[in-house]
Parts: sequence; structure tokens; C-alpha cells
Amino acid sequence: MNNQTGTLAGKVAVITGAGRGIGRAIALAYAHAGAAVVCSARSRNEIDETVALVVASGGTASAWVADVGSHAAMLALFQHAVDAHGGVDIVVANAGVWGQPRKVADSDPANWAETIHTNLIGAFHTAHAAIPHLRARGAGKILFMGSGARHATDPGMSAYSASKLALWKLTQVLAMELHEHHISVNELIPGPVKTAMTDFGRRTFAPSEWVKEPDDVVPMAMFLATQPDIGPTAQSYSLMRRAG
Repeated sequence: MNNQTGTLAGKVAVITGAGRGIGRAIALAYAHAGAAVVCSARSRNEIDETVALVVASGGTASAWVADVGSHAAMLALFQHAVDAHGGVDIVVANAGVWGQPRKVADSDPANWAETIHTNLIGAFHTAHAAIPHLRARGAGKILFMGSGARHATDPGMSAYSASKLALWKLTQVLAMELHEHHISVNELIPGPVKTAMTDFGRRTFAPSEWVKEPDDVVPMAMFLATQPDIGPTAQSYSLMRRAG
């Protein structure tokens, strides 16, 4: 596809956690569809690799090292997107951590808090820094990466599950707050994907569950990125085969 005439031609997408896995797959797909993509993560080497793959396929991309746990870093990330590419249209808040799977009584309080800080507060930092730039464009899309863990009550997963349940409520409230600005806010639940977080699919899942490759998440991410400005918002789109 000619990246000047694709379905996302003229758009600028900022993707956190874009150095590998789902984030990299989405970055490559959005660039192939014509968007300029800003690839962000904490690892310079990984996002440089993603950008190199985009450029090799004829797309436009830039890399920006940032930690979603820092609000100042997110402000700098979105300013880079504006300076380098002219604005921001699509935000994919994909960065997240699994945390240490331990029961509450055995948890390390610092790790528990870090999981909440990355998955929930990091997503808040990302959205908060993006909103002024999305408003400046007159419309936009924010996509939070959710998890079926928000439905589940799995022992040892309290921090991760709590962070994703709170993220879903943030999705709903923010969607209502931004509706008048034609900015949609939705959640994508990929379910188990063969990434480092799931030990590349080797963790134990329900026998009926679909354990996906990162590219399997792309069609839903593309669907949400290409909806009308006044399109679905405050919605959750799940690729899981079970509720949790």
C-alpha cells in the first residue's frame, strides 16, 4: 500500500511500548496504512529497531525514549510528535507491566505500587499529556490496552487486575469528558499474546483460550483507529474467548 494514500494517510500516531510485541505490530501496521508513527519505550535499542522496520517498508517514523511513569517524559514525548510530525491524532497507550505474581500477603509493596503506577498512572500520564494536542486537531482517538484480568479473581494477580479494572473506569470517564471534542476513548483487550509478558505464550491459560501472535491484535487496533471522528467511544473490544 502507498503510505501516502492509505487509510491513515495524514495522521500521526503515538504508541507507547512500541519497541516490541503488540506495540511494534501496531506501529508497523499504522505506518503501512499511511500514518507517521512515534515509537516510544524505555529502551532506545528496541524502538530504534521498530523505526528501522517502518522506514525499510517505506513508512515514516521517529523514536523517543520515555517512561510512562514520568508525566514530564510524556509531555516531552507529545511535544516531539508535534515538532517532528505536525500534531497528534491517535494515541495507543500500550506500555504496561505484569508485576510479580504473588498473593497480597506475600507481595513486595514497592512492586505492587510500581505495577499500579505503570499500568494505571502511566496511562493517565499518557492521556493527560496528549489531550491538548488532540484538541488542537479538532478530533482524535485514545486507545488503552486493557486486560481480561479485570474480570478475573486469580490469586497472585491483585496489582495487575486492579490496575486494569481501574483503567477501564478511566476509559469510560475520559470518554465522556472528551466526547464534545470529538475525541474517542476505547479499550482493547488483546487476551493472551505471545510476548515477553506471557513468556511468549508459555504461561498457563484456559484450554479454550486463543493465544495470539502480536499481528493478530492489529485488525482490531486498525478498526478503532479508522472509525469516524464521532464514532464509538467508552467501549471495550475484546479478543478473548472467555470473559475471565
